[in-house]
Amino acid sequence: MKFYNSVGPNPRVVKLFMAEKGIELPEVDVDLRGGENRRAPYNVEVNPAGQTPALELDDGSVLTEITAICEYLDEKFPATPLIGTTAEERAATRMWTRRIDLKICEPLTNGFRFAEGLPLFEPRLRCLPEAAAGLKATAQDGVRWLDPLIAGREFVAGERLTLADLMLFAFLDFGISVGQPIDPAATNVIAWYERMKARPTN
Repeated sequence: MKFYNSVGPNPRVVKLFMAEKGIELPEVDVDLRGGENRRAPYNVEVNPAGQTPALELDDGSVLTEITAICEYLDEKFPATPLIGTTAEERAATRMWTRRIDLKICEPLTNGFRFAEGLPLFEPRLRCLPEAAAGLKATAQDGVRWLDPLIAGREFVAGERLTLADLMLFAFLDFGISVGQPIDPAATNVIAWYERMKARPTN
């Protein structure tokens, strides 16, 4: 297998996932800032969506999208399961991952793309600068929504580390670096973030 890596929170989720599971794969660094992901051969031979990360399998086929890659790796390397070992655990992980992606990660990322990241992204995809402030506020709404739901929990889904935690951490950490800090009122999320930041895999 071969992992296509780049800067940004999306590849970082998979990197964190592999680190927690002790997986080491050969990597190809894709120059995201230089637009390598948006031109051939990458957007022809690897990912026609022109995005990272991507995982090339042993048979030459390619998986893209964070959740698909992580679920595949969890099945191929079942030690230290991060999706779940039962139908109930897997369903809970998928539920929390989906909630976090829709309520926090997507609006946070697009808020950045349409504001601070506009010079980089405007030539590459449709950008809506007028929506940036609202998207950033929507991401903070998502953080505040999540905050009471994880009170008293070690991790998002309960007492086990899952993909939901790794996704949320990678994106909140990215948000902090681009001017979208965690709302200080979200004390449970902040405490969780500090616990995640202290993990040796970070």
